[in-house]
Amino acid sequence: MSISAKLVMELRRKTDAGMMDCKKALIETKGDLKAAAKYLREKGMSKAAKKAGRIAAEGLIFNAISADEKTTAIVELNSETDFVAKNNEFKKFGKLLTELVIQNKIDTVEELKNSKVDGTTIETKLNELIAKIGENMNIRRLARVTSDDFVTTYLHLGGKIGVALELNGESNEENKAKARDIAMHLAAMAPDFLDKSDVTQDILDKERSILKAQLVEQGKPENILDKILIGKMNKFFEENCLLQQKFVKDDKITVENFAGQMKIIKMIRFKLGEGLEKRNEDFAAEVKSQIKS
Repeated sequence: MSISAKLVMELRRKTDAGMMDCKKALIETKGDLKAAAKYLREKGMSKAAKKAGRIAAEGLIFNAISADEKTTAIVELNSETDFVAKNNEFKKFGKLLTELVIQNKIDTVEELKNSKVDGTTIETKLNELIAKIGENMNIRRLARVTSDDFVTTYLHLGGKIGVALELNGESNEENKAKARDIAMHLAAMAPDFLDKSDVTQDILDKERSILKAQLVEQGKPENILDKILIGKMNKFFEENCLLQQKFVKDDKITVENFAGQMKIIKMIRFKLGEGLEKRNEDFAAEVKSQIKS
């Protein structure tokens, strides 16, 4: 089969693979550009494939909300460096992801990667962006939150932290303003649980055991340990449960008090890169390496 030089160049532009590799891929796939790009990735010949093993722990968290304010989405899109996270194409792609999550009712990264825009899968678009920008990128996680009443979402520190809340209550301006304040509180205070009733028995037992050992070490009398433990556990709930936390804008009341008749049903909080290994950058060494090559 005859493969035109134009087609070879187009595949090279998309994948940054070698000319001969591109031609071979096109021959193997009978001139199908998309299939050829996939062939190169599978064989480890494309730029995206070569970069796939590199750590991507920077990036941004993106959010979107439906017009009726009943569905919201947050997506963590990682890159290797913070510099790439400022790229307009990176930002445009991240925004597209959140919009697709809402429009297509997507709940997993796999579903998102397999979804299509103008006939092209998101996974393919991601690989094309990797090849174009020159860094590994990864759609790490996403969350879609819906409510019969309303939802809210908030990005903190320009997308380093993203939160979403499902709320029950009248969708009026007062409640929306309250919900936004609670979302800001959630971003800042990072509770592990929505309510103290959500803390598992295993965690409670472990916390009590640690606190009791500390009290014994401090020489507290055995007959008052249980009474002290009650206070200590209440402090634990106050520090770790959203509804029991002191409201950041008024520490005389709890978040639950501030919410009033409005009920917080679900909370989601993503912090960029949490749990991921960070690259130990030596910028000078990297520049020298690039100059040598």
